[in-house]
Amino acid sequence: MARPRSVPDATVHDAVLSLIRSKGEKAVTFSAVAARAGLAASSLAERHGSVAGMISDTYAGVWSRIESATEAAVAGAAQGPKGAVVLLKSLGGLGLPPVGADPERAMIWRSRIEAELALRLGGGSRGRESAAVLFAFWQGQQMWQLAGAKTARLKDVVRRLSG
Repeated sequence: MARPRSVPDATVHDAVLSLIRSKGEKAVTFSAVAARAGLAASSLAERHGSVAGMISDTYAGVWSRIESATEAAVAGAAQGPKGAVVLLKSLGGLGLPPVGADPERAMIWRSRIEAELALRLGGGSRGRESAAVLFAFWQGQQMWQLAGAKTARLKDVVRRLSG
């Protein structure tokens, strides 16, 4: 049976990210991604032009999803410490891109999240410091949860920072 000529970009992005996370960028080839995405390698070559283009398109697509999810999370999080917890929980499980996937965009995103957290933690220099600590904790929590480890709860950390 022939492979489909088209699958959603997100399916291709997920296949590329899966390869990168398990074996590194050097493992990303049109044939390896085609096998995971259920698409012909020639279709991927047509769509992206090169393997480097496919990786770049994947990173851009992931960042677009993260930024859209961030806008929704910000809109859905009330002010105050509880809102900070809601904001971060809404962003959990986004599948943040690998290190090196557009560091400039990552810094802009991090600054945006920290600014939103600072607003919810009282603003000012103390709010900004607490936001930076909370963001760093949350990032670590995301990493360790992937490894199956239990960490402190966000609401407990927020309580300590805002108390």
